Amino acid sequence: MQVREAMSSQVLVVGPEHTLRQAARMMSARGVGSAVVIDPDSEGVGIMTERDVLKAIGAGLDCDVERTGAHLTWDVVYAGPEWTVAEAAAAMARGGFRHLVVLDGREVAGVISVRDIMRVWADAQLVVPTS
Repeated sequence: MQVREAMSSQVLVVGPEHTLRQAARMMSARGVGSAVVIDPDSEGVGIMTERDVLKAIGAGLDCDVERTGAHLTWDVVYAGPEWTVAEAAAAMARGGFRHLVVLDGREVAGVISVRDIMRVWADAQLVVPTS
């Protein structure tokens, strides 16, 4: 199965000037563990995860003051929509992260998470061969 079949194409996008609280509220409302951060003044796409928010709170930072642009990962490993789910899982395991931004060319096509991969693999195990 390819990443395009398993990813979420409904991506939460925030800007680098959103506060951590704003990003966390949007992530919570959508039931997602990450938000893609697009900064119109820079090249590339970043990602903010629930782990990034947790680290900031754990460090005692003010979530109403701190901006997403200061607490995200710009050094992102991107997946292509044609990757296999196994390739995405291997990239996550190598990098120690739970989300991959999926780029189709230079455009964000979606996000694939460990949860997406688990769902796909669990569904595949439920398929009973007919003979």
